[in-house]
Amino acid sequence: MVRDFYKSGMDTAAIESAGLTPMQPVLKRIQSINSPTDLMKEIATEQKEGFSPAFSFYVSPDDKNITNQICQFFQGGLGLSTKGDYFETDARSIDNRKAYIQYIEDVLVEMGEDAASAKKDAQSIFNLELQLAGASMTPIEMRNPQKLYNKFSTAEFSKQTPNINWENLLTELNAKGQDSIIVGMPAFYKELSKQLTATSLETWKKYLSFHAVRSMSPYLSKNFSDLNFAFYGKKISGQKEQQARWKRVLRVVDGNIGEALGQLYVKEYFPAEAKKRMNEMVSNLESAFKDRIQSLEWMSDSTKEKALKKLSSFTTKIAYPDKWKDYKGLEIVSDNYVQNILNASQFEYNREMNKLGKPVDKTEWMMSPQTVNAYYNPGWNEIVFPAGILQFPFFDFNADDAVNYGGIGAVIGHEMTHGFDDQGAQYDAEGFLRDWWLPVDLTQFKQRTQIVVDQFNGFKILDSIPVKGELTLGENIADLGGVTIAYDAFKKTKQGKSEEKIDGFTPDQRFFLSWAQVWRSKSTPERAAQMINIDPHSPGEFRCNGPLSNFEPFYKAFNIKEGDKMWRPDNIRAKIW
Repeated sequence: MVRDFYKSGMDTAAIESAGLTPMQPVLKRIQSINSPTDLMKEIATEQKEGFSPAFSFYVSPDDKNITNQICQFFQGGLGLSTKGDYFETDARSIDNRKAYIQYIEDVLVEMGEDAASAKKDAQSIFNLELQLAGASMTPIEMRNPQKLYNKFSTAEFSKQTPNINWENLLTELNAKGQDSIIVGMPAFYKELSKQLTATSLETWKKYLSFHAVRSMSPYLSKNFSDLNFAFYGKKISGQKEQQARWKRVLRVVDGNIGEALGQLYVKEYFPAEAKKRMNEMVSNLESAFKDRIQSLEWMSDSTKEKALKKLSSFTTKIAYPDKWKDYKGLEIVSDNYVQNILNASQFEYNREMNKLGKPVDKTEWMMSPQTVNAYYNPGWNEIVFPAGILQFPFFDFNADDAVNYGGIGAVIGHEMTHGFDDQGAQYDAEGFLRDWWLPVDLTQFKQRTQIVVDQFNGFKILDSIPVKGELTLGENIADLGGVTIAYDAFKKTKQGKSEEKIDGFTPDQRFFLSWAQVWRSKSTPERAAQMINIDPHSPGEFRCNGPLSNFEPFYKAFNIKEGDKMWRPDNIRAKIW
């Protein structure tokens, strides 16, 4: 399956020969829309095919009833990244909007429209998106899980969105019989309901046609993929040239049948002894975190008890799933790349819908084993470390403890701390979204996290663009907690207790150098400016230096004094966990 999917993506002759042909069934269906009812039916059909026009939809556990799977609706439908991209008045945003409208126009021409019609339709499509963007939340607003939890009966929400019959929509989405939904952004769906009649059917048809082709452009013939790269790659991200095709195709295979590829990956690249070492480190980090919670001066005993219960309830997943996804029934061929992507999308959609009415399967993974990343899942109160991140520079089975605790140890601590960041702290030990803090402790917590917000608001990229301290707060708390807990755990090791130098560096210095090493990164100015508005992670430089400038052991390790660039007055050093 992996071989045939990859082969289909590398068969550029077949892809060029097909041109737009693989999309014709979708485009013909869109052209047959004759009413708002037809329109919603088509939007639902495309959701099942993986296009996700107009909004985002998925099945996930109910945050306040965590054993129950429920249909969840989110904002979406935009070709630019965020609400701000449509309304910011800086020169870069204005220029990007002009380029986006031109991109829409170019795609429509490539699809066969005459230039004059394409120009007019491009503006109409953009105007529709502008309305949807106006009712969307910003990335900062979306950081509050309570704001995103809006549970409605289908009958109740249908009254608020008169042009959307939610019972009918759920039936079309293969979720018949579901009487409740969670809506992340009710205001967005009220606007969508309005636009279903306020915007002409012809504009909606152009919008759906454009977005169907846009979403598949990277996998279509060169004329479409080049247009897509010219806008999203070159213009928005400043990328000079496309990645090698084999890398792009491999990423698509990973994104669509990741656990099939993962079985091959771990067999080849993940030694069993690395899993044992990781389990030991997780245990050591958990012990160090427990000590820190118990010794907190600002938290009451009552809240400490609940925090310790949550910490001890963590589930840890390492390297790869105990139970692999079953791809039986998914048809993958070696000579039709687009069809493979559509088949995989529909297969995954059906798998998701099959969760409704079933017990939550907590053995499931949200990342493939070969992913160089890790995550904390608040609903399941779990920390997950795929095999892909258990490699240098994060983890080296043959390296000394200082290197591994400064690298993967800090990642483990980071994911643990996510259970206690500004979002994770709103979920209890069982994964329910509910308050478990005494008010006085929550006030203390917010005062301490505000110091982190202020610190990161003071950092700038490209000399003038400030980091968004509120957007990146959760990750910044986790970075600070991660390096703090990892250091405490490291100090309990034999090397951590010694002063023996390796390559001229003390154990503590090696710990911090390893921490710094994992944050090395490169970015074009355009990409950096884009990510500052949408990425909840701070730029790598500040993820490295920000936490350390709050951390006394770092000062001692490198003899940091007042006047040095990383020195901060003690009264504004952030100390949380």
